Amino acid sequence: MPLLDREPSKDLGGLPKLPLPTLNDTLDTYLRCMKHLLTEEQFNKTQNVVKQFGAPGGVGELLQSKLMEKRENKANWVYDYWLNDMYLNNRLALPVNSSPAMVFPQQNFRAPIDSLRFVAHLISGILEYKTLLDAHALPVDYARGQLAGTPMCMKQYYRLFTSYRLPGPDMDTLVAQESSVMPEPEHIIVACKNQFFVLDVVINFRRLNERDLLTQLEKIVKMADSEEERLPAIGLLTSDGRTEWAESRSVLMRESTNRDSLDMIERCLCLVCLDGASGAELSDTARAMLMLHGGGVAKNGGNRWYDKPMQFVVGADGCCGVVCEHSAFEGIVLVQCTEYLLKYMIGSPSKLVRAASVSELPAPRRLRWKCTPEIHKLLASSADKLQRLVGDLDMNVHHFHDYGKEFIKKQKMSPDAYVQVALQLAYYRCHGRPVSTYESASLRRFQEGRVDNIRSATPEALAFVIAMTDGMLTTSDTKKMELLQGAITAQTKYTIMAITGMAIDNHLLGLREVAHELKIEKPEIFKDEAYLISNQFILSTSQVPTTVEMFCCYGPVVPNGYGACYNPQSDHIIFSVSSFRESPQTCSAEFVKCLVQGLLDMRDLCNKCNCASNPVEQRKQILKRGGKKCK
Repeated sequence: MPLLDREPSKDLGGLPKLPLPTLNDTLDTYLRCMKHLLTEEQFNKTQNVVKQFGAPGGVGELLQSKLMEKRENKANWVYDYWLNDMYLNNRLALPVNSSPAMVFPQQNFRAPIDSLRFVAHLISGILEYKTLLDAHALPVDYARGQLAGTPMCMKQYYRLFTSYRLPGPDMDTLVAQESSVMPEPEHIIVACKNQFFVLDVVINFRRLNERDLLTQLEKIVKMADSEEERLPAIGLLTSDGRTEWAESRSVLMRESTNRDSLDMIERCLCLVCLDGASGAELSDTARAMLMLHGGGVAKNGGNRWYDKPMQFVVGADGCCGVVCEHSAFEGIVLVQCTEYLLKYMIGSPSKLVRAASVSELPAPRRLRWKCTPEIHKLLASSADKLQRLVGDLDMNVHHFHDYGKEFIKKQKMSPDAYVQVALQLAYYRCHGRPVSTYESASLRRFQEGRVDNIRSATPEALAFVIAMTDGMLTTSDTKKMELLQGAITAQTKYTIMAITGMAIDNHLLGLREVAHELKIEKPEIFKDEAYLISNQFILSTSQVPTTVEMFCCYGPVVPNGYGACYNPQSDHIIFSVSSFRESPQTCSAEFVKCLVQGLLDMRDLCNKCNCASNPVEQRKQILKRGGKKCK
């Protein structure tokens, strides 16, 4: 089993609290991060505004002192501010805009029963994992990469199967279910043909085995096939904007039948979505899009319930993966859980050889909905909006096979920092300017830690990308290499700053929110154009490495931006790049083309400079080139 070489998880007591950077450090870093992204006039104004905010005895010092009090009194001073700002206050629809997906290897189901066997095996793995969680027996994660070996906060894992994002008119609520003394039988909701079914996984205090699960799944498929029983695709409402869904939910709640159905969904362990074949070619790009939005109304877009943290999707055509509601946990927690499940399925043979249970299992229950004309109208509106989102998403999954992290490590460079510099080069090649960039940095070294932002658009990265583009012919290779190393060093330094709790984004957010709590007029620094620009993450990036064959994908966070997720392997890198077709400024295929070109240019630069500085390597290269010297 994966992860079991580590000690069982403990509570948060042993972990330090998230530190609070000094006001001056954050303001200095803020100016350094923004200078090259602003005009001279904008920067001069920002400099004055920042100076005024940080002045002795000024508003900045007052807000900082309030944050210091908060740090004393709370496990994590930024957690609530961050959760609300990043997720719960956001009114955009969850599919594409917020919920990432993990795309599993393509499965080869020869017959319908094969996909149900796969699902029964998967559910067995989920229940096995849930047993570990319930016993608090999940081994502690230890940090990898920079500052490896530090124990990590495990709290996010315990929300995988116990939380729910409840829509609200102005703000959502992340509901965590505390298990009572006598918990009700655990159940999973199975979505099939846009219908929802309750699959009890514990009956008469006995956990269902795989044979039982398969029997129940077969019954569900049969029930879903019944035309006369078929109800509207209520799941579509959850794909709408959060305020719209909150309003639709309050309309549904007027009927007791609907209240009971909602309650069953909201308290379930997870969803398993049995998708129909999509009929499309199943390239990685097509599968990524199907995971993110289900292909819209005509395909499997209504066969979802986006408020649940974990939705396992198994398509009849072998298109499988998991969609996650992101407010409860970060990508690495999703990866660890899904890797456990896939390794469980590979490592523990299916137990379907057992005879069916002697006792007759009660049939799974179809959830009922009472739909008024008002609800039908709301469904039509949600369906239209989902369809528009489906048409708008421009996804491009690219397997870069020329090299992977082994080559980068041989250059004595961090693979993550290297890829981030390559993304800066790609954006500059495409658009001729640098932009605010977000790379998530884990704060799980601290109690209740989530993430902060690594601001990858550093001045050093800009100097390098200019040398590789505008200054391609006028800058020597030695100088370019010097600039590349400078960019990698700056990126690595900021990464360490972020993972040790000393980055600026969470700190600025805390200062802004404390001012709001104190009912102080919003300080000028947060009304300044530079602050707005600093939070427009046109490039939203994340490294999601896996040890099992799968990849992560998500949408952009602004209309004219890119989502860029990457999974570095030893000899290749998987990139999932997304943008919106409605933006005339972006094109995922063009971005990928520039990214590939940049990665090849960076490799060639490293090889040339290694060759020039290493006589042995130089002789090898001369022989390879048939006697021609390195440039």
